[in-house]
Amino acid sequence: MLVGKIKDKVAIIGTGVTKFGEIWEKDAEDLLVEAVYEAVKEANVDLKKDVEAVWVGTQYHFTGMSGAIFSDPLKFFGKPVTRVENFCASGMDAIRNAAYAVAAGMYDIVIACGVEKILDYGGRGLPLTGLELHPVFGMPSPPAMFALCANRAFKVWGWTKEDLARVAVKNHYNGARHPKAHFRREITVEAALKAPIIAYPLGLYDCCAMSDGAAAVILTRPEIAKQYVGDNYATIKAIGMAVETLEPWYRPYESFLSFPANVKAAEAAYKEAGVTDPLKDLDFGIVHDCFTITELINYQDMKLCKPGEAASLIREGVTAINGEFPINPDGGLKCFGHPIGATGVRMTVELTRQVLGRAEGLQVKNAEAGFAHNLGGAYTVATVTIIGRP
Repeated sequence: MLVGKIKDKVAIIGTGVTKFGEIWEKDAEDLLVEAVYEAVKEANVDLKKDVEAVWVGTQYHFTGMSGAIFSDPLKFFGKPVTRVENFCASGMDAIRNAAYAVAAGMYDIVIACGVEKILDYGGRGLPLTGLELHPVFGMPSPPAMFALCANRAFKVWGWTKEDLARVAVKNHYNGARHPKAHFRREITVEAALKAPIIAYPLGLYDCCAMSDGAAAVILTRPEIAKQYVGDNYATIKAIGMAVETLEPWYRPYESFLSFPANVKAAEAAYKEAGVTDPLKDLDFGIVHDCFTITELINYQDMKLCKPGEAASLIREGVTAINGEFPINPDGGLKCFGHPIGATGVRMTVELTRQVLGRAEGLQVKNAEAGFAHNLGGAYTVATVTIIGRP
């Protein structure tokens, strides 16, 4: 039973994000400092005097351990700093925890941030160390996990590789116009179809890349927000989260046509925000497009259409930047890449800037409210955050 709500009780007054990409000249500390100070400047707050607590999202131990990942580079000593890890939802979960603390009245001003420095680690994909859960059967790679879903959708609903390619083309068009995206180049459907296969039917352009990056937001209550930024702030309408299993392939009822954590997180967020029809009540969305098939299934789990109809949305241009309901106006993970701890915070930064009318890339017209969505692990954890004007 939901005994309390945070709708309009938490304001976002500052946002900061680094450029995402292969950033060899900076380490995790450099990236975090850059993002935090951009957010602090925008919020007109003093880091040492005004900020009372911090939550920082990071996935990997080689990026940093404990709250010291924040306290050392920012010289923020003697106050609570919590490290949050929840797979790809780590950053958004950091925001969730920080928002609840503010709404509960524990703190007046806090920071939620995320950072990941993956590319220095080496390897050809996301490190899966520590995920050897079965003594015989190994953990499939992320492309293999989501290829299961693509093959099922192709068989059950008749979706095609062309449908997946349209998702990549849309997101690359948007990302090419964002100054902080990792990949800033348009592609064609033909190029996507001819790209090397990674895990059939997913090709190179169906997969997001690994990246380095950091992002941060400053949270407070609306009455305090006015003292620092006047009316130039957004409020959190809802945050929904759900966690399922890390081994869905061992559940005989798993369809691989929907992600249960998505559905439950979206339902929780919509209920709290009072959203009954997202296409009418909201203006745009930012979804976790780690793979093109994931974006399409996310459409359905987020109730933008009925099961099996997501491919029609992309074919008809509904989710294009000038469509009825733009999705990933920034280019999504396809163009930013995925520094895990930072991604959910970066999405929230983009969401906030869109509703305030100051997007760095393409601006959604008349954007007053939208959602950001994370999906992590083996479709294990999902988080949905809804943000809008007060």
